[in-house]
Amino acid sequence: MVIANPIYDIIFKRLMENKRIARFFVETIIGEQIEDIAMVPQEYTYYAKAKKKKGENTVENVDDKEEWEILSLIRFDFVATIRNADGEYKKILIEVQKSNNAADLMRFRTYLGEQYKRMDVIEVSSGKVEKALPVVSIYLLGFKLPKIKAAAIKVGRSYIDMIGQKEIKEKSEWIESLTHDGYFVQIPHINGKPRTLLEKILSIFEQKYFVDDKGTIKAYEYPVDNENVKMMVEMLKHAAADSKTRREMEEAWWFEKKEEEIEKREEELQKNKKMLEENQKMLEESKKTIEENQKMLEESKKTIEENNKILEENKKSLTEKENENEKLKNEVATLKRLYGIK
Repeated sequence: MVIANPIYDIIFKRLMENKRIARFFVETIIGEQIEDIAMVPQEYTYYAKAKKKKGENTVENVDDKEEWEILSLIRFDFVATIRNADGEYKKILIEVQKSNNAADLMRFRTYLGEQYKRMDVIEVSSGKVEKALPVVSIYLLGFKLPKIKAAAIKVGRSYIDMIGQKEIKEKSEWIESLTHDGYFVQIPHINGKPRTLLEKILSIFEQKYFVDDKGTIKAYEYPVDNENVKMMVEMLKHAAADSKTRREMEEAWWFEKKEEEIEKREEELQKNKKMLEENQKMLEESKKTIEENQKMLEESKKTIEENNKILEENKKSLTEKENENEKLKNEVATLKRLYGIK
């Protein structure tokens, strides 16, 4: 079966906008039963050309792709009502973020901070009240994390009595609103025949068996024995068969390549800048060394001149002493002749 590659934002967005698929996807990732799920206003990747006119930014559809602006991060937010193992119901805020760039870390953190500000209306015995919901984060990563090879990772929390050194089973609503669990999927590590339901849903994102050179369309040949997985695969199959969708995916591929080129050039620019700074530092150090050597040379020259002066004085003194000695020898010789001394 030929399906559209779901890592493309336009395709992933279609999947998440389907309430049944979104519920199944989130439920499978977090491993809890969702009674109801609703999408709240979200941000997602778009491509647009930004032009400045009279000091204002305007967005226009244009054919000149060189001037388009690229945003690489896609996000979806859901408010879900879940039922835990004890049969208790609670509302949680679920954020799904997908990125192909490890440099998006600060945007992840900024967006997470915004989620903690979000309030939701909750029904209580006294009526409706606004309340901060617990947050659950799901990250789909198009890159590999260093040292960790697992395709799906859960980072959970536990309450520990630090004095008694034992786990606290009860949960605090106040603490739950300030901390959160995180789920991380490393798409490049998805590999192999799916066995569990989680592996089956992740197998749809496996980056293998492409039937084009852009990675937009791929073959999916694993058996499908789950109705929700079948629904996802069928949706991706129809997307792959639609010429308009395929064209949009190819345009997205083109933009991703341009973004990679920009990032690569930026990286090279930073390296060149660092090399230039290092060379400048070496030049300054060399200049300082030359100045120090020049100073030493001047001092050495001065010392040589002083030594030459001393040498000349010593030479003059030696000559004077030699002359005095020669004069004394002549006087002695004269006296010897006068007195007939041999």
